[in-house]
Amino acid sequence: MRAHSFPADFPADLETATVQELLEGMRSSRFSAVELVRACLARIDALNLRGPALHAVRDVAPDAEDQARRADEARRRGMDGPLLGIPVLIKDNIDVASMTTTAGSIALRSLVPSTDAVVVGNLRAAGCVILGKCNLTEFANFMTENMPSGYSSLTGQVLNPYDLSLTPSGSSSGAPAAVVSGMAPLAVGTETSGSVLAPAEAQSAVGVKPTVGLVSRTGIVPISPTQDTAGPVARTVADAARLLAAMAGPDPEDPATAEAPRPFALDPEALDPRALAGARLGIITSFDDTLPAEARTLWEGARSDLAGQGATLVPVELPHPSGDYTVLLYEFGPALDAYLAGHPGGAGSVGGGSVPRTLAEIVAYNQDHSGQALKFGQSRLLASRDMDRDGDRPRYEQARARDLAESRQRIDALLYEHHLDALVSPGVESYDTGARAGYPSVTVPAGYRSDGRRPFGVQFLGGRWSEARLLDLAYSYESATRLRRPPSVINPTLLRGTGL
Repeated sequence: MRAHSFPADFPADLETATVQELLEGMRSSRFSAVELVRACLARIDALNLRGPALHAVRDVAPDAEDQARRADEARRRGMDGPLLGIPVLIKDNIDVASMTTTAGSIALRSLVPSTDAVVVGNLRAAGCVILGKCNLTEFANFMTENMPSGYSSLTGQVLNPYDLSLTPSGSSSGAPAAVVSGMAPLAVGTETSGSVLAPAEAQSAVGVKPTVGLVSRTGIVPISPTQDTAGPVARTVADAARLLAAMAGPDPEDPATAEAPRPFALDPEALDPRALAGARLGIITSFDDTLPAEARTLWEGARSDLAGQGATLVPVELPHPSGDYTVLLYEFGPALDAYLAGHPGGAGSVGGGSVPRTLAEIVAYNQDHSGQALKFGQSRLLASRDMDRDGDRPRYEQARARDLAESRQRIDALLYEHHLDALVSPGVESYDTGARAGYPSVTVPAGYRSDGRRPFGVQFLGGRWSEARLLDLAYSYESATRLRRPPSVINPTLLRGTGL
């Protein structure tokens, strides 16, 4: 990545500016899309590999400025779009044409897709500038147990801008690190079980895990067809809603999208700051006794704020489902093999490198390059490779039925029996339940613990296709509390010596 100097007179604070403010700045000619992109690139240069070296961004798009020039020209011709000229970073397990898709693995460092993932194409159609690729936990944290969140054999360790000693959490760890530190206003992550919600909460961002099928998965390195989805990461609920509306859309190559309501009824301009008034919320109390004292205080404050905005709070129990990975282990190998087969000739190559064509070849590559690839092992890759697709199918079907009983059926029963709009939990404690159900969730910043100023959030979980209602409720909570602070306020040493 070549160095870019930050323009001292750039008229927007990239750490706090909303998408609406950036759009208004471009529409009023206070700055152009090219100037915005250059400012983001300069901030990446200052914070990503230099300064605090957050390692949030793996690579920037070589044509980012050209994309921005086209956006400026379109605006000069009187055209507009919901995100025209807005830079977006993409998690590096999602295909962007002519950029490597590595999933954080040295085994895939030469994989160059010839086409965009469908979700990236949707973002381009909305006017976005695809700025680059975010780092992630290798293979979206499905490589092995006990690998630190944000670590990959290819790019090292993503750091948390709120405290460099804290975990960035999840597997989409680079996305919120980049967004909250002002490298880009928006980013796209992916989630199989907590990989958007957990890093967003840990880094004081807004994260949305949509219903499986709302957003296409074509062109995304998979784990589980029953649980995988891409999702937005942003600094505000409104910005996340804008990004989700642009991401969503049908895809004939992804059968799950055929079940989604079309058109998707989400109008980011119509978010209701009074949505909590009259709402009925199931307050998940299953985790109260296990919360640290500082988090418990913030959770009690969040419940008080929800009630203060007119919501009726109904205590409910929603314990964690069984900690079994049978479904993911069974689905991962065939899904990954199908993804790799979809890139002709093993995809492109960088420096003449070849690309493994199957999970078995990736395992073998890692074993042959264990000094680089296997610092933490590859136990999940091995377990998935060794699954007997015929012999293990009854065990898989039993595990999937149990997952649905412990997640989807429980959520549906609670929502129906108590006439609830959503379930609310501290932090992201209910992420695994929502993930196994394939149901949507939104996490919103809810303050900072006094012991190290660690970010804290609350999660809104709903029934299938309830994204619009969840975003309304989250927006209402955010509007009433306004608790989020940027990293430079919570961790003022972050920018020291960077010149920003």
